[in-house]
Amino acid sequence: MAAPSRGKPGAKSAARIPQLAWHEIRPAPVVLLSGPEAFLADRASRLLRDELRERDASLEVHDLSADGYAAGELLTLASPSLFGEPRLIRVENVEKCSDAFLADVLDYLAAPADDTVVLLRHGGGVRGKRMLDAIRAGDGGGIEIVCTELKRDSDRADFAAAEFRHAGRAIAPAALRALVSAFTDDLAELASACQQLLADTDAEITAAVVEKYYAGRVETNAFAVADAAIAGRYGEALALLRHALATGADPVPMVAAFAMKLRTMAKVGGSRGSGGQLAGQLGLAPWQIDRARRDLQGWNEVGLGRAILAVAEADAQVKGAGRDLVYALETVVRVIAARGLAPAPA
Repeated sequence: MAAPSRGKPGAKSAARIPQLAWHEIRPAPVVLLSGPEAFLADRASRLLRDELRERDASLEVHDLSADGYAAGELLTLASPSLFGEPRLIRVENVEKCSDAFLADVLDYLAAPADDTVVLLRHGGGVRGKRMLDAIRAGDGGGIEIVCTELKRDSDRADFAAAEFRHAGRAIAPAALRALVSAFTDDLAELASACQQLLADTDAEITAAVVEKYYAGRVETNAFAVADAAIAGRYGEALALLRHALATGADPVPMVAAFAMKLRTMAKVGGSRGSGGQLAGQLGLAPWQIDRARRDLQGWNEVGLGRAILAVAEADAQVKGAGRDLVYALETVVRVIAARGLAPAPA
């Protein structure tokens, strides 16, 4: 195997290896999976294994744990075998690695084995910094797959959109929005929902299809209420609210849905430029910006400010400051449906 490029003398620390997203993973002598998002790391690891197996069905897969590592294990597994099968050596818990593991990896980086991929899963922290610096500087000819947490709705929307895009399937923007809203807390559940929709449907995935499958999700009900209220449809919003509560919806995430919608509207209000131009600046997906602009029709700054204050009051009420949670929710729906300017008719 060719030695990794080290750049000019004295400039090794400035060299950088490719840093790729989880779905861009590819074989390399050393693959560093870094970051706290375990689901993305697991998905990337499986993609790499499947690609290597597709190339050669005789692939040998070995698993190690860096925190219980015994000196020499890595070098033994990477040694040439009798029949020369390609190997994938997966190492977990690198952020908790032993001193013996650090020493062996640093030795290995100087001369990676042929037909072998060493995948290192580092969840974060400073343990193993010398090893990480060496890999990132280019020792071993590796790549880094960055698995950061997908905290923003725009990140989760991009993830879900990629799931459908990779499958060659279309999903309507409203359907994507509803799906992401239904699975705000668990990326694995969101991925599973995407796969279920892909397996069970043939045509374009619409909002009606998502509603059919996931109408029982609390978050979906909450956003349906928020959408109707923001559009000024008080009667519809109130009916949806009462139905959601009757089917077991928790008031806390319902108020959170109102807050998220209004915060997005406030962030987008007054901005200039297309959704694509503003996406990075505002930390939102282009479709979220376009939707917020549609939601802002009929609103002004004063009304939006009053609605945000009403949501803050409702949030306090449903978290223990009030005794009548239903009244608190109905009040905030009434204020939002009136666009914060006057009480909506009962």
